[in-house]
Amino acid sequence: MLADSKWTWWLVFVLVLGLVGQGCTWNPKSLNSQGVGLFQQGNYDGALALFHQALSLDPNNPNFYYNLARVHHQKGRQYNDPQELEKAETYYNLCLDRDPNHTDCYRALAVLLVEQGRQEDAFTLLRRWAMRSPHLADPKIELARLYEETGDLVAAKEQLLAALQVDPNNARALAALGHVRERQGDLVQALADYQRSLALNPSQPKVALRVTALQGQGVATSAAPTLSPQTTMARRPGPLFR
Repeated sequence: MLADSKWTWWLVFVLVLGLVGQGCTWNPKSLNSQGVGLFQQGNYDGALALFHQALSLDPNNPNFYYNLARVHHQKGRQYNDPQELEKAETYYNLCLDRDPNHTDCYRALAVLLVEQGRQEDAFTLLRRWAMRSPHLADPKIELARLYEETGDLVAAKEQLLAALQVDPNNARALAALGHVRERQGDLVQALADYQRSLALNPSQPKVALRVTALQGQGVATSAAPTLSPQTTMARRPGPLFR
């Protein structure tokens, strides 16, 4: 009888290992990945349920809070529901409480604030981040994104140059600087910035298109390009985290 009991427990142990290996439902990462899949399919309520389950198993994971915020943000946009947007803001802030340098969360929260007509709150959010983390390029890049969006190209350029002083090989900052300079009419330097960004990160199809377009206009690279991405500074949150 004892042998049978040991054999039963061994079977249970093996089955548990097998389920974990296949991404069983009590694995928070698996739950989160499934939630991302549902979000991408437009099943927002299903995604929320899975993200909450993942969070219950790993309550300090900032990405789970961010994913919850993104779903509520999307629902608030789609259904013009202020309660959903309020929940999104709450979860974005809970994410930042756990990761004070979560770039995607800062970007998405700034987007939400601007969409609600709270532009000054968005600037305050990003300026405080930049002050708290002067050693990081990302706060300056996100501030530049917001400045460009509001039409202040001079301030956007200053922020990107400051970002490059912190991180001279930051492809995002170089691409964004190229975009600002292109808008300012400095096409030669814009092309140089784009090309340097591409050299650092070739997987930037939009930047590659701008290089092709400028070269098609007969713009030649300057002999001594200065340090200087783009993500066109569009008002758009990033993807969810798997």
